[in-house]
Amino acid sequence: MPRGWVGSLAKREEWRIAIFDRTVHSLNTAVQHDMSRDFMRRAIALALENVRSASGGPFAAVIVKEDRIIAEGTNRVTRTNDPTAHAEIVAIREACRVLADFQLSGCELYTTCEPCPMCLGAIYWARPARIFYAATAADAAEAGFDDAFIYEELKIAPAGRRIPMTQLLRDDSLAIFSAWKQQENKTPY
Repeated sequence: MPRGWVGSLAKREEWRIAIFDRTVHSLNTAVQHDMSRDFMRRAIALALENVRSASGGPFAAVIVKEDRIIAEGTNRVTRTNDPTAHAEIVAIREACRVLADFQLSGCELYTTCEPCPMCLGAIYWARPARIFYAATAADAAEAGFDDAFIYEELKIAPAGRRIPMTQLLRDDSLAIFSAWKQQENKTPY
């Protein structure tokens, strides 16, 4: 056998495996991309159905784990008289119930619009792996759902906000945090 012949065969095999791996990765990425579009289409269909049935606002969310929808939510604010019943919140509550967990580890959230400040906070607390959104906050504002004032309010000192906030009994309330820190069987989150 000529010198280097075994090495060149090994190198060719490495290249063949690398090309195969890249091809499989590309195919998996394409399949995932198509599935992501299907999940978003499902959220959009739910939102449109919600509008047409006059059940709530034009928003919906879908939560997926391991390529399977585990929860869906539509905006139910006016139907339930609950200002927190945004689509993402409804879906998060259902997904957490299904998973019997307060975190959405390994989940993806598909929402028809860039999340508002409340939903964004809930999403961060729930800790999904990824968020996909369709419309932007500017698109929602153009339709009458403008959350920009909330972001502006967060920049203002609590006492100067549209709804003034007054601090009371801070020292007394610190006992609650002290008790929490000393609690031995707590579940951190």
